[in-house]
Amino acid sequence: MALQIGDPAPDFTLPDQDGNSVSLADFRGQRVVIYFYPKDDTPGCTKEACNFRDQWSSFSANAITVLGISKDGAASHAKFIGKYTLPFTLLSDAEPCPVAEAYGSYGLKKFMGKESMGMMRHTFVVDPEGNLELVYLKVKAEEMADQILGDLGLV
Repeated sequence: MALQIGDPAPDFTLPDQDGNSVSLADFRGQRVVIYFYPKDDTPGCTKEACNFRDQWSSFSANAITVLGISKDGAASHAKFIGKYTLPFTLLSDAEPCPVAEAYGSYGLKKFMGKESMGMMRHTFVVDPEGNLELVYLKVKAEEMADQILGDLGLV
């Protein structure tokens, strides 16, 4: 069953780009954006990350934490952050991607007629109490950050 607005956000602890453990529970009391994306430094994922970067002042001013999650490792995340000056944390959810699976964001994908298991581009906003406030299953990578800020009435 898919997660819905109002559901408790599944808790997790994952390593970040520096190898430090980051837990969703650490951010209780503040709003958190969790965005799942397929791969560091690919065209769509770069557009999405740069949209969050370009809107960073609005997220920061409203005390909203942004966490990007893919199955890439810490070294790949660190390189991606450095290349595009990303001001937020990227987390590694290694195969079999238990966190993405808990969020319904890992599964069978079709690309150019081929099927494979992979990370889906989904985004979730968690409220300060730890419940899902917004759920995006159809994401426009280059506009995701703008859409979240608009839907939260912060622009």
